[in-house]
Amino acid sequence: MIKKAFHSHNLDETELIAEKIGSQLRGGEIIDLKSDIGGGKTSFVRGLVRGAKSTDHVSSPTFTISQQYQANDRTIYHYDFYRLPDAGIMRHEIAELFHQPNTIIVVEWSDIIDDILPVDRVTITFVTTGENDRLLEVTYPKKLEYLFFK
Repeated sequence: MIKKAFHSHNLDETELIAEKIGSQLRGGEIIDLKSDIGGGKTSFVRGLVRGAKSTDHVSSPTFTISQQYQANDRTIYHYDFYRLPDAGIMRHEIAELFHQPNTIIVVEWSDIIDDILPVDRVTITFVTTGENDRLLEVTYPKKLEYLFFK
């Protein structure tokens, strides 16, 4: 696994980092976002979706569990399991999406489905380093290196 870090001084910078990554999405990627509440995950997804050329409005799926965004011929599935003690049927839905080449899966609070998530995924941990500052610690396999070098 490869490790990389990005420093963000505010939510706008977090969105810009994500927008660059989103512009490289091909489909088939799984992105696991880890942070405390208010860590910047939804802002990151907003930038990711914009970078993938979607004009859909991004909102946190904390209460709806999931959102979908269209980006040309790809669909970005955004899951948030914060409020759930168990993923239930969502576990099967996500597992089926792993094999669809035109999907991108973004998961927040993934601990309850960690056992089904593939090892070959991007994991981004948001570390609070100041009131608005975040360190985005990224881990990814070599096969997903194209997301970060362009």
